[in-house]
Amino acid sequence: MTEQLGSEPYDPDNLLDRRSRAATLEHQYGLMQARERELIDRRLRLPGGRVLSVGAGWHPGRHLFEAPAFELVAADADPAKIQGLLETGRADEAIVGYAGRLPLAPASFDVVLYRLVLHHIAYKESLGPAFAEAASLLVPGGALVVIEPGSWHPVGAGLALANRAGVGTRVHGTPDDVPLSPRRLVREARDAGLGPELHAVTYSWRRLAPVAQRAVAALDRPLGSRPRAAVLAHTLMLIARRPVAREKP
Repeated sequence: MTEQLGSEPYDPDNLLDRRSRAATLEHQYGLMQARERELIDRRLRLPGGRVLSVGAGWHPGRHLFEAPAFELVAADADPAKIQGLLETGRADEAIVGYAGRLPLAPASFDVVLYRLVLHHIAYKESLGPAFAEAASLLVPGGALVVIEPGSWHPVGAGLALANRAGVGTRVHGTPDDVPLSPRRLVREARDAGLGPELHAVTYSWRRLAPVAQRAVAALDRPLGSRPRAAVLAHTLMLIARRPVAREKP
């Protein structure tokens, strides 16, 4: 039986979850939320605005963009999740829709958020349409925020090898958990006309014991925004801004 834990399910039927206590996974989730918030506050410096969370699931990112300063619009392909977000107040508005094909007006959001979503899309299709759509939905100066597992971290590399060997589902419970290359994220952002910067959310792993999680997480702030070090993170944050048009003289 699968239990919803933080932003991800805890499934005792897969190998890694069987070897991890639920409380251990939850501890790492709390550390990640705090680090995500610190990066958003420091790098975006937004007093408020309109935010679109794509592939919102049950956790659309309200911990990053709190009401009433931020109006959060959630988009997800699952109508049940959309209904749940509205009923619980985790989103101010919500629509059923797919990344790359959302019926929304151009330049209507200050932030477009993809939180632990793109690696599922990458399993089946190109990421180009999702990035291009995000760029079109942002106001000038707005930011795309992407949070994803990185493939250059030892754990990410291991998951990628498991996927290639055809044992991904047995090892980590799903075939579409595809860690993404930091180089690919930056390239996709630039191809969409956005200006990217990359940060480490954390170098830690949610299956480490809490004491080890805290020890490794101590590296996140001093190293996490250095370009050469950020790419080695377990979890990455891409912030990619839409340029502000220059006024003609």
